[in-house]
Amino acid sequence: MTKFNTRRHDLDWLRIIAFLLLIFYHIGMFYVPWDWHVKSVHAGEGAEPLMSLLNPWRLSLLFFISGVALRFLSAKLGAGGLARDRVVRMGLPILAGVVLVVAPQSWLQLVESGEFDGGFLAFYPQYLNPASDFSIITPTWNHLWYIVYLLVYSLMLAPVAGPISRFMEGRGAAITGRLFAGRLGIVMVIALPLLPHTAYRLFLDPYFPTTHNLVWDWANHAHSLTILMTGFLLAKDAAFWAAIRRAILPVIVLTLALGSGLTVVWSNWDMLASSTSGWDWIIWPARMARIAYAWLAILSLLALAERYLNRAGPALTYMTEAVFPWYILHQTIIVMAGFWLTRQGLDVWTEFALLVLVTMGGCALLHEYLIRRVGWLRPWFGLKPKPSRRPAAMEQGSPA
Repeated sequence: MTKFNTRRHDLDWLRIIAFLLLIFYHIGMFYVPWDWHVKSVHAGEGAEPLMSLLNPWRLSLLFFISGVALRFLSAKLGAGGLARDRVVRMGLPILAGVVLVVAPQSWLQLVESGEFDGGFLAFYPQYLNPASDFSIITPTWNHLWYIVYLLVYSLMLAPVAGPISRFMEGRGAAITGRLFAGRLGIVMVIALPLLPHTAYRLFLDPYFPTTHNLVWDWANHAHSLTILMTGFLLAKDAAFWAAIRRAILPVIVLTLALGSGLTVVWSNWDMLASSTSGWDWIIWPARMARIAYAWLAILSLLALAERYLNRAGPALTYMTEAVFPWYILHQTIIVMAGFWLTRQGLDVWTEFALLVLVTMGGCALLHEYLIRRVGWLRPWFGLKPKPSRRPAAMEQGSPA
């Protein structure tokens, strides 16, 4: 049985898995025809079905888990402590990322497009200059937009986290206890969280395409903030998690069924969307089904993680710390290594294997032998300051 006022090891594991999937997703972006910073000479449609299945829920899962984490953190730190913690733990990595880590991505993107032909040292002063006349925004946060948005949402939530938490532990719990009880609770846990996202898809998405521009990304904000708040509100809700446990089989079956059906639709999208095909009526139902598929996939992963991954261990402790620096580093390593590897005349599978090896190995080595061991570097990659060494006698009885 899950204990709702203690650390959720299952969600720690799921957060690690979600970040690792995100790394592989960005490796995949090097190989599909979709717009990205640099491209492999082998880029084609082969990986599109798998990428399309990951795309609807990969970041929503992270925002949901972040909402759960904020609930626990706010209870521990209070409003002011939560705000200070987020500014330091996220603000410093954003600054380091924008100023240094992300810069090579922009450089190689412009080199590949033919817009810049100099070396990185010649490019860097222009990258830092917002007035530079490039086709892309510089300086930029690229893949770090998730951290930027999460910081903004955290600061918005901090002043009201306490009252919301108290409501959810009192009257809110009584409401969810009725909503998620019995067999009907399985339907409610699937259907209720879908309602706002369905409205956003109808009334916001057509007018505000995702840009990762903080001040003009309203549809993305609506989806991301809502799923974060879903995690925050229901983080400690016993009725919600009980409903997920009861729903494990139907949500997995529905996820597989919807994923299979949507894969067929996505693979024939251009043909189906044509007004002469006679199948163009299926486009909007498919868009609605995509939203349902995303939430069902998240529910499936939450249920499976709670059943099989709710356990601590040295690997979890290590990877819980490591995964954030890995996230900050990975895309720059992919872009730099991919840009070089694809010009070496390698076949696609050799190139792919080497890119995975360099990306994962580079993240692991930089974290283990540089970031986590150099005290002044740790805060710039989201890690707590290096703990001071204390005598063994002082360690006894110290809080976990």
